Amino acid sequence: MKVAIIICGFLTCIFFIMAMLKSPPADVRTDLEKLHSKKECIGCYLENADLKGARLSKAKLGGADLRNADLRNAYLADAILKDAYLEGANLQRAVLKNADLRGADLRGADLGGAKLTSADFRKADLRDAYLRAVYLYGADLREADLRETDLKGANLYWANLENADLRGSDLKGANLYGAKLRGADLGKTNLEKAVFETADLEGADLSGAYLRGAIFKGTILEGADF
Repeated sequence: MKVAIIICGFLTCIFFIMAMLKSPPADVRTDLEKLHSKKECIGCYLENADLKGARLSKAKLGGADLRNADLRNAYLADAILKDAYLEGANLQRAVLKNADLRGADLRGADLGGAKLTSADFRKADLRDAYLRAVYLYGADLREADLRETDLKGANLYWANLENADLRGSDLKGANLYGAKLRGADLGKTNLEKAVFETADLEGADLSGAYLRGAIFKGTILEGADF
């Protein structure tokens, strides 16, 4: 009987510990409640938060810590994420149309299939981010750090990438029709079958880039370095 009680007590303890491990810390729970109730959580601590499918249009999350947060399928149109920390966050298929991500840290974030139309990524850090097949129509990526990013098949129609750093990135099959790339650094990038039709590459650096099958019809290439 005593042995059975001890075993039950031990199992109860184990289940309690497992439940505690699965539950977010108290400060995260508090900030999550604040976010859901007010759609405003500037500078909040939401590391590892579960925000799958959350409806957060126009939410104010400037400077928030969202490292490794799960934001799959989240709706963040017009949200303010200026200077937010999103390193390692999962943003697969998230909608960030017109979102403000200026200066945000998105290193290693997964944005596969995300809708980023007209999003503002000026001076954002997107190193090693997964941006395959993303929709960046008209997005502002001026001076963004896009080194070593995966942009295969990305739609960058009319995007502004002036002075952006894309060294070592993979843009195979990406569509950059009408994009602005003045002064952009595309050194050692994979531009196989990328479309630069009517794009502006004045003063861009393409030294060491792989250009097989790339399309430059009507492209401005004045001062570009190959």
